[in-house]
Amino acid sequence: MNALDLIKDSRKFAKGMRILLEQSDEISTGTTPSEVVYSEDRMRLIHYIPRVERPHPVPVLIVYALVNRYYILDLQPDKSVIKKLLDEGLDVYIIDWGYPSGSDRYLTLDDYVNGYINNAVDRIREISGLDKITLLGVCQGGTLSVMYASLHPEKVENLVTLVAPVDFDTDKGLLNIWAKSTDVDKIVDYYGIVPGDLLNMGFLLLDPFRLTIDKYASMFERIECKPNDIECQRRNEEIIKNFLRMEKWIFDSPGQAGEAYRQFMKDCYQKNLLIKNEMKLDGKRIDLKNITMPLLNVMAEADHLVPNEASIPLTDAVSSQDKEALIFPTGHIGIFVGSKSQREVVPKIAQWLKPRSLYNLS
Repeated sequence: MNALDLIKDSRKFAKGMRILLEQSDEISTGTTPSEVVYSEDRMRLIHYIPRVERPHPVPVLIVYALVNRYYILDLQPDKSVIKKLLDEGLDVYIIDWGYPSGSDRYLTLDDYVNGYINNAVDRIREISGLDKITLLGVCQGGTLSVMYASLHPEKVENLVTLVAPVDFDTDKGLLNIWAKSTDVDKIVDYYGIVPGDLLNMGFLLLDPFRLTIDKYASMFERIECKPNDIECQRRNEEIIKNFLRMEKWIFDSPGQAGEAYRQFMKDCYQKNLLIKNEMKLDGKRIDLKNITMPLLNVMAEADHLVPNEASIPLTDAVSSQDKEALIFPTGHIGIFVGSKSQREVVPKIAQWLKPRSLYNLS
């Protein structure tokens, strides 16, 4: 690259950044109508307003990861896992974990699984009048859902895991590489609440060029228009908004309760206790053989964060007779927001769930 090309690219980058900043205030996410039906500390239980007259009886509780925000599942109307599940006639709830503060530093995984998740499940059981509900766990939330289903199988009608790791003994996946070399004790003892920005920086440094400069450069190439091309500019407005919604989500990273983070990193990533049936919460062993309810294990073929090798073993580890594993040709984020995924992944999950959501009230 000569000096003239560098100047041109720098100007293009500066122009692109100016356009992004001008539109950043117009970005909205998580717009599907909902109401809060339960709250406890930072956690809120959100119920989405049904979009059909008579939803399928068994409610679906989505448990998202602690490390990012749940609205990636409701990014915008045409890229909303939530909206599509509602359109399929399911009754959908989700846990919003909120933003932990200093007083939450001593929260443990037991507090999250046997406390918050269990209380949310009980609230949904109270609202629905049913003994069991469906758990749909996403990424780390899928791992937490597996723990919950093992410890409280009497409350779970169906278990769906979406890009969820359970076997951490793999050298594939950026998270596995990063987690195994991390001095967890030093981080937790120093910070108490592990800063979300610190975790975000760690992820970005695993592949800095692709996740920073290359991403923005590719974006600016897409939105380059001739001065009077109104149609191009109109099209670019939506492209920019889509991009900014993703950027908002990527950098909206809650801090992590130190003790829960310590246990998850050590027991799961570093010792791999979960798949060995050796992990304990509050002294109670998590035995995956206790999982006997129907299981749908969904993975992304090109997942750079949770490789299929980390998710596939769940299917064989449980005692469920009714179980299925699905792998879609997409990535970790694409499985939520990709156009093809919107057409295929959510309908397939709904197709699997609906005949298993006809609760026998007798």
